[in-house]
Amino acid sequence: MKIIYVTDIHGDRSKYWWVFEAAKEKGAHAVINGGDMLPKEGDLHTDQKEFIDGFLDGYFAEYEKAGIYHFGYLGNDDLRIHDTCFDRICSKYFRVVNLAQARFKFGLFEFIGMNWVVDYPFQLKDRCRKDKKDYVFQKQFGPGLLSTEQGFEELPNWFAYASKLRTIEEELELLPKSKNPSQAIYLIHMPPARVGLDMCQSGETVGSQAIYRFIEKTQPRLSLHGHIHESPSRSGVWKAKIGKTICVQPGQLRGNALSYALIDLDDMKMERFEVPLAVGLADR
Repeated sequence: MKIIYVTDIHGDRSKYWWVFEAAKEKGAHAVINGGDMLPKEGDLHTDQKEFIDGFLDGYFAEYEKAGIYHFGYLGNDDLRIHDTCFDRICSKYFRVVNLAQARFKFGLFEFIGMNWVVDYPFQLKDRCRKDKKDYVFQKQFGPGLLSTEQGFEELPNWFAYASKLRTIEEELELLPKSKNPSQAIYLIHMPPARVGLDMCQSGETVGSQAIYRFIEKTQPRLSLHGHIHESPSRSGVWKAKIGKTICVQPGQLRGNALSYALIDLDDMKMERFEVPLAVGLADR
């Protein structure tokens, strides 16, 4: 079974269509989108919802026609207030699956997703959690914000608020359990610590210790990550191993270029691609 894995394309329609065409050309059975699917700029309350209704609905319809599955979820830059809308659109199609905190059996394989991330300095906190109970917060760039239907709610004390939420470590334990880890593929937006998939432009590494330990303990066939766009180019690492598990983080390129991974789940051969995009592809 072949899959294309892409992540962090933030509403770039050219990248969306290129991935779809690549899936057809390369005979992929499924495209896996690792989160941060919606536009990052503009009025996020309006523009992100319009992207789901006005673009993703028709985009997913093309997958249905082509007989290709699409698995994915919204990420930390995608407002949580749009989760219901995204789930509604996914539910229209037999081959489109919202993997947020969910499991889906596909052929011999189980796909299990989680889109919570370890807290960061940025203000939007919709999907942020402490990594573990003893997590030390980073210096923040401003007050924490949560999305609501009326706009953003400012949190007077984000640290205190976050301390009442489940940690990443606890969220991982609540995921649907794999019946056969050797055939399980975890889609976890946040990368693990320690293996080079989490390096920021500054050289700082920000991966999750809890995710590393979960993979080390669970030993799935494959784990797919994203979140830190520049990590592969900065660290030189886009795939790594934790025990027997192969972990993949293809990153994402800026501008008119796309990065993605092509993975054969049967023999676990995989390749990362960096491709320039044709002008006008978004106008399809």
